[in-house]
Amino acid sequence: MAVERSGAVGGGGGTGGGQAPATAASVSASVSVSGPDASPPAGLVPLLALACGSSVATVYFAQPLLVTLGERFALGSGLLGVIVAVTQVGYAVGLLTLVPLGDLLDRRRLVTGQLGLLALALLVAGLAPDVAVLLGALAVVGLLAVVAQTMVAAAAAATPPARRGRAVGTVTAGIVTGILLARAAAGVLADLAGWRAVYLGSAGATAVLAASLRCVLPPGAPSARMREVSYGRLVASTVALFVRHPLLRIRGALALLVFAAFSTLWSGVAQPLSGPPWSLSHTAIGAFGLAGAAGAIAAGVAGRWNDRGLAARTTGVGLALLTLSWLPIALTGQSLWALAIGAVLLDFAVQAVHVTNQTLIHAVRPDAGSRIIGGYMVFYSAGSGLGALGSSLAYATAGWPAVTVLGASFSLAALLVWATARRTGL
Repeated sequence: MAVERSGAVGGGGGTGGGQAPATAASVSASVSVSGPDASPPAGLVPLLALACGSSVATVYFAQPLLVTLGERFALGSGLLGVIVAVTQVGYAVGLLTLVPLGDLLDRRRLVTGQLGLLALALLVAGLAPDVAVLLGALAVVGLLAVVAQTMVAAAAAATPPARRGRAVGTVTAGIVTGILLARAAAGVLADLAGWRAVYLGSAGATAVLAASLRCVLPPGAPSARMREVSYGRLVASTVALFVRHPLLRIRGALALLVFAAFSTLWSGVAQPLSGPPWSLSHTAIGAFGLAGAAGAIAAGVAGRWNDRGLAARTTGVGLALLTLSWLPIALTGQSLWALAIGAVLLDFAVQAVHVTNQTLIHAVRPDAGSRIIGGYMVFYSAGSGLGALGSSLAYATAGWPAVTVLGASFSLAALLVWATARRTGL
């Protein structure tokens, strides 16, 4: 996740138009509340990290619960992916429409307001009487979960420059931890108190976090220059960047395919694990999500390789591993160890490519880094939704072998896109 310092709102290569900061992080240099050397309120950065992790986790709660939700709301196996897909669609819309508001509104009001609405959406999801209400609530959950992006910028704005990198790293670590623990926590809580407790408990925790941040998060009004920038122009500039720069489109396509493969596994694996021969509990299914720890290792390795100028090699190795990971995953019906090995390889590969993508695209226009990352994450959400829908339809049609073929196809397509781009010099 990139943190932008300054730059033009225009999406082009610097021609025409006035200059203005483009993201909440960039505004931080001009809206520091207590001066450049002031320290943030005690406990603010850890609290933001906790809130980020809690917010992002809401996007992933449903994955180990899909079979139970399908039984409760009479959804066939071919429709289970809709539960994940609507959340990802909401997330993609939020990236384009809500994240830019961090540049235009008071940061404390925006963060606490979004968290309060997120708590309400989670409450509705936990009390949903039918599938229409559930899907609508989860779409809103995805839409509002992008508040995590705004909180990263808030951490940067509230911290003096000398310690800003450490603060952003701490808050970003909260996001990774939230993703890592979401499936496992949802599985345990569902086994103890039912699936509704997952969303109701999260609603309560989110409301508490909103109230806590309301007390300690400094206000952050936009600068005078930022107030002159229209919301529409800020959103349109993101689209313009991707239209103008081929590298952004290529890396966006890789993100779409890589996260389609990722979602094919994690949105589909609950079905074979819930039935014979394994018949695992929610807790056991969610525990497989802890394989994501490999992703954290991959992120560090990929970052070091990128710093050494090995981005192309990192991408190629990552995509090759992603494709090969489906060989042990295909043996899920015979061996849980095979699934675990495949999941570790897949998560390692996905995060290696993801970190490389973000490093490269940020270098295209460092002054527009956060807008570029936000636009890139739209491809991520689209791929996640595609994988969720595809895996449930594939499983309903021909079982786990079809899911494996689908995931391997997404992975191989990503490898071919990368190889073609390399060959053509893009």
